[in-house]
Amino acid sequence: MRTITLLVIHCSAVRPDQNSSAAQIDTWHRQRGFHLGIGYHYVVRRNGQIEPGRPEFMIGAHCLNHNAHSIGICYEGGLDIRGQPADTRTPEQKAALRALLKDLHRRYPQALIVGHHDLNPQKACPCIENVAREYADLQP
Repeated sequence: MRTITLLVIHCSAVRPDQNSSAAQIDTWHRQRGFHLGIGYHYVVRRNGQIEPGRPEFMIGAHCLNHNAHSIGICYEGGLDIRGQPADTRTPEQKAALRALLKDLHRRYPQALIVGHHDLNPQKACPCIENVAREYADLQP
């Protein structure tokens, strides 16, 4: 069993008029050479549906140098209508993401919740102003 020390939040970097289901992301990642497909463990859709990606027991492919000890969670969105980075989470997504993180925190109580940007400052992803502050009540 893997030791999980990070729960890493990502965005799929799509505009409000574009979709990004787990199946679509799986296709995109395979096209980029990810031979195991989708690199995230979960995808949170705009309607709040949580779709499974890569099984938790498998190492993800979502954050360079941190995949072995993390769970990757991607929300659908992250770009505004002009294609600029923005927190585009719907109320349904925010509720579903919090519920998922609460469940993961229960199972991995020592895991720190961070945004992709926190581990790679060159990335705007997940386009959430301050992940650690937003989920401070779920931090170890």
